[in-house]
Amino acid sequence: MRTNESAEECMMNGFLKIYESLASFEYQSDAASVAWMKKIMLNACLQELRKRERFLLVAEDLADEIATDYSAIDFLSAEELFKLITKLPIGYRTVFNLYAVEGLKHIEIARELGISEGTSKSQFNKARTLLQQMLLAENKEWYVSRRSK
Repeated sequence: MRTNESAEECMMNGFLKIYESLASFEYQSDAASVAWMKKIMLNACLQELRKRERFLLVAEDLADEIATDYSAIDFLSAEELFKLITKLPIGYRTVFNLYAVEGLKHIEIARELGISEGTSKSQFNKARTLLQQMLLAENKEWYVSRRSK
């Protein structure tokens, strides 16, 4: 979702689903409540993403390998990383966000997206590598100076 309006709509849909699910909710703890709401919000966003975006997740054995020997992402601020993430293809971006930002395991991502665990791992690694390449393409001198620190 690339616009504030889309993000707001997704958030509102998530809150609506939380509200609609309150009748079946059983309080166990604050942490469990937060996890329950997070899962509902995540599913609402994924559902909206599936509705709005047509994206291709490439099977692990069909994906081209992108070789790099550096980890430019380790040198990014959160804001810089966010700007680059928004430029990723939708499939890479979805898996990257679910794994790196939301903290889901690849088996959970695979279940949510209807893909294999290996495909999830492959999509994440390719997103990470593409982010590194985008960083290098945008500012190679900056990367070299940051890496030597």
